[in-house]
Amino acid sequence: MGITADASMDANILEDTCSSHIGFTSNVLPEVQTPPEEKNSQTGVSTRNVHKQTEHWYALRTTYGREKKAHDFIIAHEGTAFLPTIMVEKVIKGKKKSVEVSRLPNIFFAYGTEEAIKTFVYDNVNLPYLRFYYKHTHNGARIEKTPLIVPDNQIRSLQIICNHESSNDVIVLNDEIQKFKIGEKVRVLNGAFAGVEGVVARFQGQQRVGIVIDGLLTAVTAYVPSAFLEKS
Repeated sequence: MGITADASMDANILEDTCSSHIGFTSNVLPEVQTPPEEKNSQTGVSTRNVHKQTEHWYALRTTYGREKKAHDFIIAHEGTAFLPTIMVEKVIKGKKKSVEVSRLPNIFFAYGTEEAIKTFVYDNVNLPYLRFYYKHTHNGARIEKTPLIVPDNQIRSLQIICNHESSNDVIVLNDEIQKFKIGEKVRVLNGAFAGVEGVVARFQGQQRVGIVIDGLLTAVTAYVPSAFLEKS
């Protein structure tokens, strides 16, 4: 498959230090049965035909580090969301403590139709600090912005990578690493990162698989041997 294998695989993948908060529901907003113009009680946004639209993962942003608060609100109101976090050591009142913090400051992800997600994004009573993360595209001289949709396989891969994160092995950056934007696309079949789909490349002296979420972040596995990979 054109992948150069390293002589050996790292024997020790460090203990997980990244966790994630995620909630699932069978439907982000239940099908509306009465009357056809029923409004969301929190926002006043119509929920008619929400169940007929396509559901996606959307990147959302907050201000002042309130991503966990917004994430928890969505989960509490029967939504689906994913907040990547990491355990770090902080000195609190003179003592070292392990504290869970957001891996991507001010950023998290929510799943549903665009209209369903809007009921949270436009909830200026409970979530005035929540907005879509927008993708900007050029249309002639005009720049258009649309809510950034993240493919399902990239969210799955990000979840797997975060669940095995360590400061020495796994890398998650609020930036783009170009070599993981193009190249041979693969799927990891075995090992700690089984299920990750991305681009294989050598990075920091090791063969790794990475994903780039457009303009937002790059997430890279620890070392993965060629025997664990297949072309996708």
